[in-house]
Amino acid sequence: MEGDDCDFRYGDGTNEAQDNDFPTVERSRLQEMLSLLGLETYQVQKLSLQDSLQISFDSMKNWAPQVPKDLPWNFLRKLQALNAEARNTTMVLDVLPDARPVEKESQMEEEIIYWDPADDITADIYSFSELPTPDTPVNPLDLLCALLLSSDSFLQQEIVLKMSLCQFALPLVLPDSENHYHTFLLWAMRGIMRTWWSQPPRGLGSFREDSVVLSRVPTFAFVRMDVSSNSKSQLLNAILSPGHRQWDCFWHRDLNLGTNPREIADGLIEISWFFPGGREDLDIFPEPVAFLNLRGDIGSHWLQFKLLTEISSAVFILTDNISKKEYKLLYSMKESTTKYYFILSPYRGKRNTNLRFLNKLIPVLKIDHSHVLVKVSSTDSESFVKRIRAIIGNVVRAPCRRVSVEDMAHAARKLGLKVDEDCEECQKAKDRMERITRKIKDSDAYRRDELRLQGDPWRKAAQVEKEFCQLQWATDPPEKHRADLRRRLLELRMQQNGHDPTSGVQEFISGISSPSPGEKQYFLRWMEWGLARVAQPRLRQPSETLLTLRPKHGGAADLGEPLWPEPLGVEHFLREMGQFYEAESCLVEAGRLPAGQRRFAHFPGLASELLLAGQPLELIDGSTLSTPVRWVTGLLKELHVRLERRSRLVVLSALGVPGTGKSTLLNTMFGLRFATGKSCSSRGAFMQLITVAEGFSQDLGCDHILVIDSGGLIGGALTSAGDRFELEASLATLLMGLSNVTVVSLAETRDIPPAILHAFLRLEKTGHMPNYQFVYQNLHEMSAPNPRPRDRRQLLDPPGDLSRAAAQMEKQGEGFRALAGLAFCDPEKQHIWHIPGLWHGAPPMAAVSLAYSEAIFELKRCLLENIRNGLSNQNKNIQQLIELVRRL
Repeated sequence: MEGDDCDFRYGDGTNEAQDNDFPTVERSRLQEMLSLLGLETYQVQKLSLQDSLQISFDSMKNWAPQVPKDLPWNFLRKLQALNAEARNTTMVLDVLPDARPVEKESQMEEEIIYWDPADDITADIYSFSELPTPDTPVNPLDLLCALLLSSDSFLQQEIVLKMSLCQFALPLVLPDSENHYHTFLLWAMRGIMRTWWSQPPRGLGSFREDSVVLSRVPTFAFVRMDVSSNSKSQLLNAILSPGHRQWDCFWHRDLNLGTNPREIADGLIEISWFFPGGREDLDIFPEPVAFLNLRGDIGSHWLQFKLLTEISSAVFILTDNISKKEYKLLYSMKESTTKYYFILSPYRGKRNTNLRFLNKLIPVLKIDHSHVLVKVSSTDSESFVKRIRAIIGNVVRAPCRRVSVEDMAHAARKLGLKVDEDCEECQKAKDRMERITRKIKDSDAYRRDELRLQGDPWRKAAQVEKEFCQLQWATDPPEKHRADLRRRLLELRMQQNGHDPTSGVQEFISGISSPSPGEKQYFLRWMEWGLARVAQPRLRQPSETLLTLRPKHGGAADLGEPLWPEPLGVEHFLREMGQFYEAESCLVEAGRLPAGQRRFAHFPGLASELLLAGQPLELIDGSTLSTPVRWVTGLLKELHVRLERRSRLVVLSALGVPGTGKSTLLNTMFGLRFATGKSCSSRGAFMQLITVAEGFSQDLGCDHILVIDSGGLIGGALTSAGDRFELEASLATLLMGLSNVTVVSLAETRDIPPAILHAFLRLEKTGHMPNYQFVYQNLHEMSAPNPRPRDRRQLLDPPGDLSRAAAQMEKQGEGFRALAGLAFCDPEKQHIWHIPGLWHGAPPMAAVSLAYSEAIFELKRCLLENIRNGLSNQNKNIQQLIELVRRL
């Protein structure tokens, strides 16, 4: 029996016959696939996230791939845009001149790229079909595996994150058929957060947000043994789909007109989850449940099947035949505590043989006749799915195995699988993060004791600098008052400069100073997640974080106090570095500190490297709502040095009240990483840099695009707090004044924030006319593609009292004009955008709407077209931007 078992041990490195013979075939298959897709060059130097996000000619057109080498890039573009059709790509193939003649005169033909072959096709590991050629469709599961094998850890993470937002099944174990070194993708899933309705046995339920990597849930695996005429993927989709709405989470054979055999994707394990949303009509299960799907036959992928049996609450085995070979395979699982269920199609198999082996397996696997289900074509599919759900529900309600993705990774290590998170750089970065976060018992106390420069001295210094700035524009300001402000500022800066960086800040600085770019990126990601875990118990309900500043006791607002709760984040450590640099620079400028004694002059260089690597950095401090000018200009100077001759910039900003989807819009449009939802501190403005491909920069007129997200700076109503309004208006003027393009995100038809109106009127006087695009994301009439011209004019005609209030603040009195009358807001031109709702269906099981994705792409295309045509005002270089920051 042991000799027979060897037939099934593919992938564990113990079968010499397979190691000597079989991998040779598979090696050529993998290399041929990589060559076909143009990915062979990325096997040593992996494809990076920054490579995939570059702006190029392709960013401006909805193009179809013409050759297989276009497929990876087309898939990445669609996935970045959260396009639900990313898994089903149409390829237009050129007919080669020497190809055999075709009946049609057309020189082009369309081929459908199929994501998943039939689950019931026999996959004999010792026989293989022709390898794909440039004129045959590529199975998109092969495309996904080839792309992941060619990507670095951060691009893998981005691919998996975007797939989760599209509600696609995610790759959990990535097969490497050439080296037999399969990879468990723990790091790739580390950043996925999900929200679901948690209902305790007693008491009121509530929504809970947690990482899918850390949440322990019941897990059910679906596998195929030999041949099955029933499709696992279709069955899983039916189980996961509430009501009559079918969602194809797992791609299957019936979604297209034909199927293509997998070449390198057999052995892939996919995972998906069901999350309850608190609605009885949609909640199939009362708690989160994970589902696993092994592609290929378990006899050919014994190692993966062994893993599934060790992490699953129950395993469903689909098969038509149970032969002696399969019986021996299952017999070897006799020590397993996992529950097993068989789904048979007897008309396709040998009924008596199946029954004989099943009777033998009953005592071995501890099953009974209720664990054997028969599914034939005449079986009512809906009733069969209900039966499977009932079995799963019974297992969930009883004491059963519950595992997290981290637990799965631990089991994978024991079996000899590679775990992506175990690389040295990742583990060193994690250790450094833990040395910082283990000292954080209370976020407020940590900020007070470890981030000392952000306390009272910084708030007071920011207030003094605001007063000093306003004094610059006053006619004949008293010199005594000016000198007094200078003295107070120097005292506060000397107080800050008297401190040394604490151990936590020093550890952070060491993390971002690593000579290894990879370790630096790992460290920043670990810090984001580590700090989020620390803050999680203190997360408040959304109603407690409204961004309205109410006057205290009916008086004016106190701008020196924090305006709303703010969780501890990476930005606080960078803010601390900025304050060390600010204080030191101020003293050097005043002659109180010799330049040769500077300790923090290298800090802006470290920050500029983070910006180049795709890290969002703070432009407006979220604590004091002010701009640390020396820090920002120092950072931009270092950026200019590093970019050398590629320093032409276009600045694109997004403004609007919180909750209107600004950050999600920017992230979807450009693949950025601005914080959204509960992870967003809703304070400050952040900037992120996008590179324009060198071959496209001359045509577009710039080398980089600097994108600014205003966060929660702008309120939605004209409050009685005049200071607050003036502050918001000043910040809006700053962001718009820096920008070539401004996207204004609106929540309701007449919800143009007064601070933005105020900024419009200010900028109109200066002659600075950026390109403005108004984006409305929450129309009740979801089917309307665009507002009618009359509606557009109403959208830009704010309520009279707010508009007059803004005009009065500018002392324009009767000279007020409606916003729609401004020269840059011609409502007959495409300045107004209706973006459909983000979700298709009811969260948490909703996917991103295809209409949303397509509308965002059109907006992106329009913005880039305006930049290319010079409609976005004069483009800047970084030195000009530095001067603008100082002036504004």
